[in-house]
Amino acid sequence: QVQLVETGGGLVQAGGSLRLSCVASRRTFTIYNMGWFRQAPGKEREFVAGINWSGDSTAYADFVKGRFTISRDNAKNTVYLSINSLKPEDTAVYYCAAGSLGWGPSGTYAYWGQGTQVTVSS
Repeated sequence: QVQLVETGGGLVQAGGSLRLSCVASRRTFTIYNMGWFRQAPGKEREFVAGINWSGDSTAYADFVKGRFTISRDNAKNTVYLSINSLKPEDTAVYYCAAGSLGWGPSGTYAYWGQGTQVTVSS
């Protein structure tokens, strides 16, 4: 079992930046691929970004358009999502997830965090 805890969300003005963090409970964090997803009110959850276990391969949703960066620090059991040029439409609950098969939108993610709220004001 892997427990994931996201932090770093909050209220930010449009154009601002945030860095979300997700800390995993297990020392075997390095064997998992990691992903970030988000769910806006009234919408389905969608893939945002993913990174493989070693951190040398990433995947992004098309809407990211260079504004989001996923990274990981295996020594700290942590994956990050940096978001620049925030837009009101980025408002959502952001979740991190861990899995063993793939790190893109079609990957299999077995473990999920509880999410962190990001609200972008215009």
